[in-house]
Amino acid sequence: MRLQKNTSLALYSVLEFAIDPGRHIPAAEIAGKYGVSPHHLAKVLSELARTGIVESVRGVGGGYRFAGNARRITLMDVIRLFEDLAPPPGERREPSESTPVGMALGAVLSEIDEIAKATLSSITLATMLRLIERQQGRPIGPAAPLNGEEATAEPAAPRRRGRKAAGAAP
Repeated sequence: MRLQKNTSLALYSVLEFAIDPGRHIPAAEIAGKYGVSPHHLAKVLSELARTGIVESVRGVGGGYRFAGNARRITLMDVIRLFEDLAPPPGERREPSESTPVGMALGAVLSEIDEIAKATLSSITLATMLRLIERQQGRPIGPAAPLNGEEATAEPAAPRRRGRKAAGAAP
């Protein structure tokens, strides 16, 4: 499966934002890191913001930040936003594709595409973040939950109402 440039930029961007979900990152920072035009990247980020995967904040200190749930969003969720994965109707075929060999090869290639789609549908952004950490040999981003929500202290145990009887076991 070959991805369009916009799709690759979307995947890179979403992962960059998910690494540090509380930080607003300017599009120019991502564009510079990946050597693309900020204007071109802005179109990709606009689509990601429209779907709620990222959030756009204007003004000083603004930029984009991850707004999704890294444990639920898969690579395929992002890819589907930019790729038309359905075969075009009446796709122009080469005459050789109608031969037994061409049909057999077409069946194998189609199966490979389906396996790729299933694999990309099973890999979450959280899985990718763990892979990035393993490759770097150190934690990435701040110590924050992978779903982009603020960390909170563990809730206290519920209090019991009423009085304990004297000598009663806790």
